[in-house]
Amino acid sequence: MTESNNSIKLVRITTVALSLKYLLPGQMKFMREHGFDVTMMSAAGNEIPFVEAAEGCTFHEVPLSRTINPVQDLKCIWHLYRWLKKYKPQIIHSETPKAGLVGMISGLLAGVPVRIHTVAGLPLMVEKGFKYWLLVWVERITNACATNVWPNSFSLQKIMLQKKLARPGKMQVLAYGSSNGTNTSRYSAASIIPGRLAEIKAQINYDDRLLYNLCVARLVKDKGIAELVEAFSTVYNQDDRQRLLLVGPYEKHLDPLPEPTIQLIDTHPGIIRVAITDAVEYFLFIARIFIFPSYREGFPNVVMEAGSMGIPVVCSRIEGNVDMVDHEVTGLLFESQNTADLLDKWTYAIKNPEIMRNMGEALQQKIRKYYDRTVIWNAIHQAYRQLAKPVN
Repeated sequence: MTESNNSIKLVRITTVALSLKYLLPGQMKFMREHGFDVTMMSAAGNEIPFVEAAEGCTFHEVPLSRTINPVQDLKCIWHLYRWLKKYKPQIIHSETPKAGLVGMISGLLAGVPVRIHTVAGLPLMVEKGFKYWLLVWVERITNACATNVWPNSFSLQKIMLQKKLARPGKMQVLAYGSSNGTNTSRYSAASIIPGRLAEIKAQINYDDRLLYNLCVARLVKDKGIAELVEAFSTVYNQDDRQRLLLVGPYEKHLDPLPEPTIQLIDTHPGIIRVAITDAVEYFLFIARIFIFPSYREGFPNVVMEAGSMGIPVVCSRIEGNVDMVDHEVTGLLFESQNTADLLDKWTYAIKNPEIMRNMGEALQQKIRKYYDRTVIWNAIHQAYRQLAKPVN
């Protein structure tokens, strides 16, 4: 659909362009094709040219930082306020905490009529003391400046209500949850190209006599990587055919892993690390079990992707995960930050492949019915249309 003079101006803002590329792919293009005038925003990053080409939307850089930096944040609010006053969008929609704080304050000051903040996880869930309360008030300020707050899972909405992070009347979970759904066509066995699969297998020195377990996540503390690696040491000692594929980058400047964990990852004979990939579906295809031990989430994309592929899932009992995984029905849940419970569920999964295969198939049916990305995009599109009217 081509744009017209009556197009609704939509600003989609995240802290870094990486989020637009990996968390929201296709969504901006969908809105553009359905008559919205879309501008994407984030801090500068190498991913911007890719995102511009993939989505076909205008990009505007803003000087956002991921860490708490009052001087830089005030500069960013002023920069965005001036831009919004000039551009006059009907909707500004933020995702990620810092983009939410800056975007919602700037949007309020600039008089943007519809200010939507998607909550896709709460960093405060893993903090204590002063930083916990600081993050509580950051969330409350962000949500107070928003006209609409969209937790991306029902379990996350429940926590937000308990902690009084936003007024109940502002909050809404669209469809069945998730910020973007998943591409069920891509994440399927039918999408696997033999030549590309051979390349991935060569990358990890694949051996069909070995048994591959997979975790896709940033290698940081609050993704549960330390507990995962500790549990795997026992799994490997019990059966040295087991392998742990860790797909994701270290982030040593944000929530770093303990040094002994890093050393174990880098030296353990059973651990295979892949820094980053655009071929997650191939690693899922290789894996027998998908493990996801995160401490906090909103609605994790990688669990949806594993589910769409029909891979048996063992994950932490946290918000987001519990919306998809029903214990012993569509996967196994273990208590977050509990290495012994993780090991117990992981060992059960290894010893009971047929039961786990059935759970994987049940999760696959659920993901494809409720979380295909077109289901989520249509729900967001309908909400945008209800909230804003085009300028005549």
